[in-house]
Amino acid sequence: MIKKGLSFKLFLVALSAFIVSMCVPPGPSAADLADKARIDSVKNVRCPRLMSSAAEYYNARDWEATVRIYRKVVDLGCDDWDTTYAPPEEIYQYYGIAYEQMGKFDSSEYVLLKGVQKIPNNIDLRERLAYAYKRQGKTNKEIVEYERILDELDPNNVRVMTELASLYRKEGRSEQQIRVLQKLINIDPTNEAAMADLAAAFEKTGKDPLELYLSKYTNNPTGTNGIQLADALMRNKRISEAIDILKTVSRNEPGNKMIFIKLGDAYTLNEDYSNASSALEQAYKIDSRDHQTAIRICEVNSELDNFSKAIYWADVAINGSKSSGEAFGAKGNVYYKAFHTYRTPEVSRDDRIVASLAYKYYVQAESKGYRNVSGSKNWLRDNEVLFTKSDWFMLDASQKAAGYATVKTPSYSWVTERLYKDSSW
Repeated sequence: MIKKGLSFKLFLVALSAFIVSMCVPPGPSAADLADKARIDSVKNVRCPRLMSSAAEYYNARDWEATVRIYRKVVDLGCDDWDTTYAPPEEIYQYYGIAYEQMGKFDSSEYVLLKGVQKIPNNIDLRERLAYAYKRQGKTNKEIVEYERILDELDPNNVRVMTELASLYRKEGRSEQQIRVLQKLINIDPTNEAAMADLAAAFEKTGKDPLELYLSKYTNNPTGTNGIQLADALMRNKRISEAIDILKTVSRNEPGNKMIFIKLGDAYTLNEDYSNASSALEQAYKIDSRDHQTAIRICEVNSELDNFSKAIYWADVAINGSKSSGEAFGAKGNVYYKAFHTYRTPEVSRDDRIVASLAYKYYVQAESKGYRNVSGSKNWLRDNEVLFTKSDWFMLDASQKAAGYATVKTPSYSWVTERLYKDSSW
């Protein structure tokens, strides 16, 4: 009985061993091992030679030979041979670059895709693949590649963020552009280019970039940043704050013309025309070739009814611009405003002289192609306020003999210009 039990136990042990042996996969056959040894032997000889040749051709910029050798490297399996002597990331990157240099970006894409399949976490290969997409106009794939880098591999890669933000801008994807740029600026708060792009994106989407400009100015209080902040403050009707910012940066950069021009803008918005004139005069001292600034000085002094000074700056603008239509128009506007300021109910002879001087400069402005004065010119003509032939005949003999008329009224004492007799009178 004991003998039978022992035999049964031995049977069970044997059966278990058989079952276990059936579950273990068979190992490589002797033939397989021999093939692997042969291939490894070939790789040990050829891979170093091929890698050396590839490097030589690459450095010599022989791109066709480089491609040919790297094709052999990959076909032989050297990318799986030894990561020290034949790094796969190096193989696929230089292989792809060689195709790029030949202008074969589709082939570069094919090679780099094989590379990222083998080494999915290699950022250099993914950036190179994105470039291949870029050169083929495959923008959506390029975007996806950059997004993958930021989402999966390197979320703080400033270079990739910059490229991605640019692509979003070109594709009109402003909200996504804003999100990337905000993240970029959090990483690099002094990135001026990113801040400028973010401000433009804000404005495009109707968002107020004021806080952005404030942060930018606080981090780097330059004249350029001060001007941007001041512009944003003025758009938000915070004129006094804009003036304070511009005064501060003007002290730091007294030779920056644009600061004083913007300061003139701010004072003008605040209807402080006297300080506006001072700021603009400073800008003109910095750049006396800028006749536009001279026109602005003329305009703000006309608002002050300081017509003598306004006429002076109109003449500066005319001379500086070599008689531009806008400068002639500015001088006509001074006379036009003075006429409406001092005219008498019955329109005196001196009123008519001043109106005619305005008309004269409006005609000259239009002859130079400047049409913004047409409405005022036509008003003077249609309302019969100009000095005419009948007014000329009412002058005394001495004035007629001189051939011109001048004003006598004290309010027009600043008018030194003569109105000459029209040839048709």
